[in-house]
Amino acid sequence: MAGCLSIILLLSISVYYLSSQYSFTDFYKRLEIRAIFNAKTTLEPETKASALKELRDQHLEVLPGEQDYLFEIKPGSTFAREAGQLDLPLSFFDEVQKKGSAIYQRGYTFYTGIKYNTPQNDYIAIVSANNYYQAKQLGHLRNIFLVAIPLASLLALLVAIFVSKKVLNPVREITDRVKQISSESMHLRLKTPTDTDELSKLIVTFNHMLDRLETAFETQNNFISNASHELGTPLTAIIGEADVTLTKSREPHEYQASLRVILNEAERLEKITKSLLFLAQTGFDGKKQKMGIVRMDQLLWDVKETLDKINPNNAILIDLSLIPENPERLKVLGNMQLLHLALSNIVSNACKYSSNKPVQVSIGATNEQVIIVVRDEGIGIPEAELKYIYDPFFRASNTKHHEGYGIGLPLARNIIRIHNGSIQVSSRKDEGTIVQLNFPAAIL
Repeated sequence: MAGCLSIILLLSISVYYLSSQYSFTDFYKRLEIRAIFNAKTTLEPETKASALKELRDQHLEVLPGEQDYLFEIKPGSTFAREAGQLDLPLSFFDEVQKKGSAIYQRGYTFYTGIKYNTPQNDYIAIVSANNYYQAKQLGHLRNIFLVAIPLASLLALLVAIFVSKKVLNPVREITDRVKQISSESMHLRLKTPTDTDELSKLIVTFNHMLDRLETAFETQNNFISNASHELGTPLTAIIGEADVTLTKSREPHEYQASLRVILNEAERLEKITKSLLFLAQTGFDGKKQKMGIVRMDQLLWDVKETLDKINPNNAILIDLSLIPENPERLKVLGNMQLLHLALSNIVSNACKYSSNKPVQVSIGATNEQVIIVVRDEGIGIPEAELKYIYDPFFRASNTKHHEGYGIGLPLARNIIRIHNGSIQVSSRKDEGTIVQLNFPAAIL
């Protein structure tokens, strides 16, 4: 508010000053024109002087208090007497003789003097008048400002009050609402206005951010809960089996049976722990991973060879009908071990959940991407549960009869993200699943 008033006041002073200077310059110019006319009508031949006088009378109005004087410049004259007569400083006459013109002001009376040359002699022509226009115009302008500045101040105050209610109050409400939001109340949201201004867009953006944060918190809580359960189950089994075995002396075969149970649970615990470690490691941006050129078709054959050793009954079919003529287009920049792990998880899931029915793995390429599609004929994923498939430890409701921990797909997605790739999963229950992987082709 104070800044606005300062600007208005500074602007008003600038306008007043510039108007005043223009009024002075304009009035002196009027006096100079009259001095030239007076000299010409007095000193020029009668015929020419008569025409000039008529022109002056028709087009030049008489200024308030207008007086004109004409003095001949004689050798050795000082114009001291004339200066005293007109109450003008002697320097005024000296300046006219040296520079050809001079101006002087005493109160509201303005003087203009010019040096006028004729073939016979030189003269000083002086015209004086009261600057009635300057006094009236500046007075009028001053009165306008005396009224306009208070009105502008009042308008600025009203605008400030309006802005405060329109902008600052909503900001204050947003601040108060945000203070209520914490990790225990992530469900709270800012009230979405019906306007489409920038503040409304900010509120919508903030609410979207809260949605993502709430989802992240829920995912984290679910991860901790599921991880505790998955890790706790084998530990409980190991401890329980050991306690029961140690309650009394037993036969050697009984000890062997207990050790087998403990070994199985320990191996299960090891798999879960390694999977969690891999998942945590691939959650970083991957800048520390060693990258090299990888031929994706060769990698698929390596994955098939590995899975054939683990499960000889699988029916993995690699389709090479879409590969380009130039094998260089099948290369990507990546980490061989991580890519092998990701593809192994995806293909082994396809084999597991299709009960070893045919699993088709296709590979192709464009100028920018290498594309891999894994298609199975398994149990599929219920449509309502597709949005949870990347949550660690999540397993679809129709997977109860299949062993697994729900870590393979989240781990594979993290690895694909490290390689700036993308993964798309489409599935229907009892109709199979299609997983498409896109990797940026290596620039060679």
